[in-house]
Amino acid sequence: MDVRTAHQDLHSERGAPRGEHPGRSRNPVIKVADLAWLEFEKPNLDRAEVFALDFGFSVAARTPDALWLRGTFAGSPCMVIRRGRTSRFIGPAFRAAERADLDRLARATGTDVQDADVPGGGRSVHLLDPSGFPVRVAHCAESLPSLPEQQPLLLNFGTDHSRRNTTQRPPREPSRIQRLGHVVLETRVFGRALDWYLDTLGLIVSDFLFLDGQRDRGPTMAFLRCDLGDLPVDHHTLAMHLGPGNGYVHSAYQVTDLDAIAVGGEYLKERGYKRSWGIGRHIQGSQLFDYWRDPDHFMLEHFADGDLFSRDLEPGWAPMSASGLAQWGPPATRDFLGTNPSPAKVREVLHALRGDNELDPARLLGLMKAMSS
Repeated sequence: MDVRTAHQDLHSERGAPRGEHPGRSRNPVIKVADLAWLEFEKPNLDRAEVFALDFGFSVAARTPDALWLRGTFAGSPCMVIRRGRTSRFIGPAFRAAERADLDRLARATGTDVQDADVPGGGRSVHLLDPSGFPVRVAHCAESLPSLPEQQPLLLNFGTDHSRRNTTQRPPREPSRIQRLGHVVLETRVFGRALDWYLDTLGLIVSDFLFLDGQRDRGPTMAFLRCDLGDLPVDHHTLAMHLGPGNGYVHSAYQVTDLDAIAVGGEYLKERGYKRSWGIGRHIQGSQLFDYWRDPDHFMLEHFADGDLFSRDLEPGWAPMSASGLAQWGPPATRDFLGTNPSPAKVREVLHALRGDNELDPARLLGLMKAMSS
């Protein structure tokens, strides 16, 4: 396949025009290999574990003060939930490609390499991104072994009849999480945060979104992937967008296929959990999706069949809009878009407009128009 055609008509075949963001750093400090895990605090670890098992995680380790969750793939855990006074997202941990990358990163940022409290042990560097999120880069000493998989269903297509004399009866059970795919963050300092992740961690942009009529002001959302050269990787490992808030939006976890998504969704619905949006197929990233809220109101996504890009694909550009989020599926909900009116949201907007950040009235109006279009 000619990689230049993946973003046809979005000038990706010739790179960014003069003055437009190139979507990558010329000389990053390191190039992380993937997301490792996400860190949260919650006051009730028992309740968090019940939801985790219903959503499809397995428990990697449990202490009185920490719950480590994992998927079926070999590697590091997906998530750690530490006991805290309130429910909050702490930050992401990325996986270093080599142990020596931690030393290089520590020298460049004036930090230290420390022991990581991940199951199996390891080392990590603790950083702070421009949005104020703690970011860890870790190298694990031991890899968790793989667990039994939820096998994909054998499908018949047209005249290709692979399944004969056999019925389809997938059991009603949780979608078995395979791995952590990506995290999405909202930030008031989008441009500064974007450049930090490109320059410090070596991420590269797969797609930019911009506000209608404000293309000349640059992007307001970016989908970033790891740079592993010719090896195709997830369309995005981290996505960020400009907004009045400063925090976690959602995280996404890969499952086997569409049936795993659908059956797992029925399982969650029967247990009283709230679907935020789904089932559908995205445009940027192309993945099948289904979004749910946990008991602490954090949004988590089941996904399957996402795009994989190698290094040589240049960024695509598209206008930001609610209708542009999916190829098919139900309309994006207010809950997913974060547009439900509330006193807290009003305070958030007023605080953002008064602060030293990249949100101004024109940007705010553009974002409101995009989320209603």
